[in-house]
Amino acid sequence: MSVTSLASTLVLTLLLAVGLFFFIRASVKDRTQEVTLVFEQEEASMLEQLQQYFAHRSYRVASIDSARNQVTYEGFVKPSIFLAVFLTLLAAIGILCLALVWSLLFPGLSSIFLVLVLLSPMAGIFYWKKAGRPEQVLLKLPEQPNKLPRELQNQITVVAHRDELIELQRSLKLKTSE
Repeated sequence: MSVTSLASTLVLTLLLAVGLFFFIRASVKDRTQEVTLVFEQEEASMLEQLQQYFAHRSYRVASIDSARNQVTYEGFVKPSIFLAVFLTLLAAIGILCLALVWSLLFPGLSSIFLVLVLLSPMAGIFYWKKAGRPEQVLLKLPEQPNKLPRELQNQITVVAHRDELIELQRSLKLKTSE
């Protein structure tokens, strides 16, 4: 194998390793978003449905701020076993590829490079420790609903993780305001 092809293979493998590193790091990134949802039923009925939804999802009421018309829920988000295993597998494949390229460049150290594959479970452990964390959901109702136009009265602003917002919209059949 020529030096040029080995060098280009090494550069491409290093680029893939950098991408893998940032992918693993992004697996635990906070993805909190704010969205305004529109509901059709009465406010009291909607609040009851929201309370049941969050209780079912193992959230509890952490605080109620009546001055700002907002409720804060707290819950613990469990890490995904599938994602921990998947990230470990990706890390193993990435480290193996890098070790094979290094083994071609430095044949005398090939066994040391292959031992680096044993570091791949660190990706799953990193994900497991960082992904399992308490999450908060913040619900905000309009300040003075009686003084607002009808279309603004039936809105609620929710600040939560992106996946939680998607599940909330799907479960309660809510639409975003435009």
